[in-house]
Amino acid sequence: MAGQTGPVRTDERGQSLSIMVLVVLSSLFLLAGLVIDGGQQVVATRRAEAVAAAAARVGADAGAAALVASADRGASAADAGRAARAYLAQSPDVTGTVTLEAGTVGVRTSSTEPTVFLSLIGVGSVTGEGSATAELFAVGG
Repeated sequence: MAGQTGPVRTDERGQSLSIMVLVVLSSLFLLAGLVIDGGQQVVATRRAEAVAAAAARVGADAGAAALVASADRGASAADAGRAARAYLAQSPDVTGTVTLEAGTVGVRTSSTEPTVFLSLIGVGSVTGEGSATAELFAVGG
């Protein structure tokens, strides 16, 4: 039997177990990435929504005060827009736009958060968006 040639029998259980462990670990890392980085997107969305709501409220408050003081809708809309834009400028992690239409202050914002796990596959950040509107009117008018 010393000179026998033929296929060498190997135990393949170790190889298949290694492949299974690799697949399971990869799946767990992907799942953790989705959970953690999904949380990052929720943070970005909440920040964007909060800033949008606050900017719309600040704009409407400033516009209503100007409307009560002067009864000039054009001046009050301009004051509302300036106040909302100033509030957005104070939030460096959030970008946004302010629109003024028919006595309504509209604010649309977006915020970006870096990813933790998904950056390993090329997704470096997630973005959340928010919007809010507030009506511009004087009480009793």
